[in-house]
Amino acid sequence: MSRTTHREPAVKLYYRIGEVADLVGVGTHVLRYWETEFRSIRPQKSRKGQRIYSRRDVEKLLKVKELLYTQKFTIAGARKKLRESGVEPGAGENGQTQSVQVMRAVLQEVRQDIVQLLEEMDGDEA
Repeated sequence: MSRTTHREPAVKLYYRIGEVADLVGVGTHVLRYWETEFRSIRPQKSRKGQRIYSRRDVEKLLKVKELLYTQKFTIAGARKKLRESGVEPGAGENGQTQSVQVMRAVLQEVRQDIVQLLEEMDGDEA
């Protein structure tokens, strides 16, 4: 089955692999392959072992697709481009600095998700 288009992600905290494949416009096997090639793409796993993607993961995957399919980068070239933009962690000393940046971004995302949940809960009480 060929998936060539992508949709805007619905406002959800987490997505399953099939939903992400539809949003990004690639097959689930492609997403699993990209996980092996890009260290910044590491979805969490549910208790049942299913991949759970955050909105940030979806945004990264859309960027990877843009680099590979539209801009025609190789995997190595896309990885380098993401590393230069601070999305993909690097290797060695520089990678440690970038991993701190990635961790900071993850923590900011978690904070945003918590704030959004609190706002939704406040809205339900009104």
